[in-house]
Amino acid sequence: MGSWVMSLERASKRESEFEPMASLGENHLAEDWARVRARLLAEVGEVEYRTWLKQVTLSGLTGDELVVTLPTRFLRDWVNKEYGELITAFWQAENGAVRRVEFRTAPASARSNAPSLAEPVAAPVPAAPSAKPEGSSAPLDPRFTFDTFVVGKPNEFAYACARRVAEAPASAGFNPLFLYGGVGLGKTHLMHAIAWELSTRQPGRAPVSVAYMSAEKFMYRFINALRSQSTLEFKNELRSVDVLMIDDLQFLIGKDNTQEEFFHTFNALVDAGKQIVVSADKSPSDLSGLEDRLRTRLGCGMVADLHATTFELRYSILEAKAQRAGVDVAPKVLEFLARKITSNNRELEGALNRLVAHANLFNRPLTLETAHEVLHDVLKAHDRKISIQEIQKRVCEHYNIRIAEMSSARRARNIARPRQVAMYLAKILTSKSLPDIGRHFGDRDHTTVMHAVNRITQLIAQDAAFAEDVELLKRTLEN
Repeated sequence: MGSWVMSLERASKRESEFEPMASLGENHLAEDWARVRARLLAEVGEVEYRTWLKQVTLSGLTGDELVVTLPTRFLRDWVNKEYGELITAFWQAENGAVRRVEFRTAPASARSNAPSLAEPVAAPVPAAPSAKPEGSSAPLDPRFTFDTFVVGKPNEFAYACARRVAEAPASAGFNPLFLYGGVGLGKTHLMHAIAWELSTRQPGRAPVSVAYMSAEKFMYRFINALRSQSTLEFKNELRSVDVLMIDDLQFLIGKDNTQEEFFHTFNALVDAGKQIVVSADKSPSDLSGLEDRLRTRLGCGMVADLHATTFELRYSILEAKAQRAGVDVAPKVLEFLARKITSNNRELEGALNRLVAHANLFNRPLTLETAHEVLHDVLKAHDRKISIQEIQKRVCEHYNIRIAEMSSARRARNIARPRQVAMYLAKILTSKSLPDIGRHFGDRDHTTVMHAVNRITQLIAQDAAFAEDVELLKRTLEN
C-alpha cells in the first residue's frame, strides 16, 4: 500500500497541482478511504457508484484538506457538484483531521502511474461473473442491469424471458434463449443484465459460472486455438461453464468451421443441462448463411424479439437516464428528443449525453433552442431517413390497401386518395424532387404529384377529420 502512496508523492513534486502528503500514517489514511468508499457504495447503489464514483482516486492529506482526483475536468466538476457534500461528510465521520475535501483533475503522470483505490474493502462491489477458466468472459458494463432496463411494450416479452433465465437457468422451454432485434434496441443490455444477476445470486444459492463474449471473440479464440494446437483446452474451457452467452451471432455467418465448433459446444452444454443465451440482429429462421442444423437448434428454445421503440418507451428511457444522472431536463426537451431520434436507444442516449455535457461545460440551461443547436447534425441526419418506400408502406397499412396500388393505374377513390396522401407526405417529409417522387409511384409525371399535393392540402384545410388522419400518419412516420 505504501509504495503507491510514495509514487504519488514523487508525482506531486512534478505537478504543481498537488501538495505533499501529510505525516498521517499512510495505511491509516488508506483504511479510512476504503471505509468512505464502502459507505458511498451503500448510499448511492452499485450502478450509480460504478458510473460516477469508481474513478475517484485518493491523492493525499495536507493539513485539514484532503485531496481526491478524477481523470477529467467534466467528471471532477460533476462529482464535486453532485456528491461533494456527501463525500466530505463521510470523510469527516471517519477522520477528525479532515475539514474539507478538494476535488482536482489528475495530471497525466499520476493517472498513468498511480493505482486507484477503486474498490472499497469493507463492502466490495460484486465482481463480474466467474468463468472457467478465468478470462473466458468479456468485461460486463455495470450500467447494464435489470434495474436500469426500461420496459415497454416493444421489449417486455424479451425482458420477461431474460429475467426467467437469470432466476432459473436451463429452465424447460427457455434453453436456448435467443434474443433478436435491430441495433441499439437493448439486446446487449439484457445479455449483460442476465450475467450480472447470475453473478450476484443470493447467499445459499449455488454459484454459477458464466462465459459471455461476442461471436467475433468466439471466432478469434477458436482460430488462435487452432494455430496453437490447443483446441482441446478451448473446448474444455467453454464446456465447463454453467451459462454460455454469445452476442451478435450473425458475425458467424460465412465462418463454416467456427459455426461447426459452436454447434458442438452448443450441443455439449445443452445435453449437460447448461444454459445457452444468444443474441442476433434477426430471428434464427432469417439468419441465412447459418447451417440448417444450427438454425434449427437455435430456434428450439425460446425466441424473443425486441421491436422498434415507441414514442412512449423512448420518452421513458430518456427520463430514466436523466434521473440516474441527477440532471433536471424539461419534459418538452425529452419529448422533442423522443420524437426526433427514433432509430435506436443508443443514439437517443448519446444525444442526451451530448446535451448534458454541453450544459455542464458552458453552464447553460437545457432548452429546446440548445437542443437544436447542439444536435443539429443528428437531427439533420434523422430528417433524411424517412424514405418514400416507408411512407408508401405506412399509408397502405393505414388504409388497408396493397403496396402494389401505389404504382398501379387504378383510379378508384379508395385507391387514388391514399396514393395522393402518400405523395403529399413524400413531398413534406423527404427532400426528393417532384419527378423523383413520381418515379416511385409508377413513373408518374411531376405534374401528377403536384396535383396530389395541392389536392391534399385543400382537403386538410376543409376537413378536420381528414386533417387529423393525415397528421396521425405524419407523426407515425416521424416517430
